[in-house]
Amino acid sequence: MLIVIADIQLRSGAQHRENVLNAFRKITPVVLQEDRCYGYELLVDHESNMNYQTKLPDSITMLEHWESIEHLNAHLQTPHMQAYKQHVKDDVLDVKIQIMQKGLNI
Repeated sequence: MLIVIADIQLRSGAQHRENVLNAFRKITPVVLQEDRCYGYELLVDHESNMNYQTKLPDSITMLEHWESIEHLNAHLQTPHMQAYKQHVKDDVLDVKIQIMQKGLNI
C-alpha cells in the first residue's frame, strides 16, 4: 500500500483557503468511492499555543492511501480531479507530492 502526502501551498488569504477547502468538501466523498482508495484525509494546522509547533497557515496537507501507483494515477485522471484542479488553479501556488511506503513492518 502507498501512502501519499500532498503538501498544497495556497495563495495568502482566507478566500483562497476557503475555496480550496470547499473544493475538497465536494470531492472527498467521491474520491473515497474510487477503486482501491483506502483513505483520503485533509489536514490543517491544529490551533495550539505550543512553542514547538510549526504552523503553515497557507498550507493544506492531504494524506492518502492507495493500493498501487496505477490506482493513484487513475485517481489523478478522473473527471472530478480534473474539475478540482481547474476550480482551484487561482488559489493554489504549488503542490508537492511524496509517495511513501511503510519503512518498518512491525
